[in-house]
Amino acid sequence: MVMTRGKLLRIIDQDRLKEAIRKAEYRTSGEVCVSVARLFWGSIEKAADKAFMRMGMTLTKERNGVLFFVVPARRKFVVLGDRGIHEKVGQEFWDRVAAVVSEKFKDGDFTGGLVHGIEEVGEQLATHFPHQADDKNELSDDVDFGR
Repeated sequence: MVMTRGKLLRIIDQDRLKEAIRKAEYRTSGEVCVSVARLFWGSIEKAADKAFMRMGMTLTKERNGVLFFVVPARRKFVVLGDRGIHEKVGQEFWDRVAAVVSEKFKDGDFTGGLVHGIEEVGEQLATHFPHQADDKNELSDDVDFGR
């Protein structure tokens, strides 16, 4: 069965994702975003980079944004962190987050996979970029549906 963007949008719980993002960001100055892409040809990593730029994720004060970029039609995803967080956590962390998300996705639990991944990222962001009294939400918590 082919997973289309429309099918994924019908089965993921957007409210639950927004709540997971809010909870993660409540503990940190970091930003977490989720983007669901249409079918496209070419590099998923390059498309994730473009989405990262389009969504303004490189403009966060501490360069500590994390993007979950999902391409349902290709059954692939990328977890992309800005340089501020990547310098602190290293590749092993991103591999662990990808494994957590992938495990749930294999079981068809797309919402659970993203929520669990967001929780993992939130833990690390809170450790390295704790919430500040003057912190403001720099990016939307809504799921992005790309262009």
